[in-house]
Amino acid sequence: MGIAHDELGDGAPLLVVPGGPLLAPSYLGDLGGLPARLHLLHLRGTGRSGPADPAELRFDLHVDDVEAYRSAAGFDPVDVLAHSAGASIAIRYALRYPSHVRRLVLVTPSLRTLGISADLTQLRASAEARSDEPWYPEVKNAVEAVLAGSTAGSDWAAVTPFFYGRWDDTAREHARASDAMRVPNAATAYYAAGAPVVTPEELAGLDVPVLLLAGGVDALPSPAAAESAARLFRRCGVVVQPGAGHYPWMDDPAFFRGVIAAFLAG
Repeated sequence: MGIAHDELGDGAPLLVVPGGPLLAPSYLGDLGGLPARLHLLHLRGTGRSGPADPAELRFDLHVDDVEAYRSAAGFDPVDVLAHSAGASIAIRYALRYPSHVRRLVLVTPSLRTLGISADLTQLRASAEARSDEPWYPEVKNAVEAVLAGSTAGSDWAAVTPFFYGRWDDTAREHARASDAMRVPNAATAYYAAGAPVVTPEELAGLDVPVLLLAGGVDALPSPAAAESAARLFRRCGVVVQPGAGHYPWMDDPAFFRGVIAAFLAG
């Protein structure tokens, strides 16, 4: 099926796979002004490519949509950037079509399909470091619930401030706009039973340069989890952006832009 896209910026093409899971790409903005022609994909079921049957939203079912878009655009090979849950699609895409991927950038990627779970130790450290923030008392109980193993959507929604380097008005508006576009039960559909599991052998055989960018105060993934994930790939470097949360292009656009531009130019 065809998927919609937005184009921003100038330079070499960069296919961008959004996270969420299943957010329309507007939450990414221009990714801190990356010097590239961004091709921001509207995954099936999202934005101008939605709605779709929930049974068609499992992450691996998006892979051939990405390939169809790349083929129609005539990019061969092409650089691919994925954020958060979008990494599940991008990694599977690179494994299925390695000759079409020049370089792969994984920004604060979900490591769920690599068998690496959320690092709650990092979330606790972030909570303790920000316990003097004026908004902290309102989320304290939710933090404790999540640390105790809660999977309730309300508890995880309440800990949203910890996924931003700064919980200011800009971050609040970003979070509000992102929540407004969420597909109902997105995570359940995206990670539905039957999806392929990435094996260490597959990653070790992937001969594509990979950059994994983690946020210094992010818990999904934590810097330590990012380092563990990088060791599974054949050719993967890690950069930890100081003070950044899950949306590092918002916290320090110049740092973010510089690291990724240098990698893509290499």
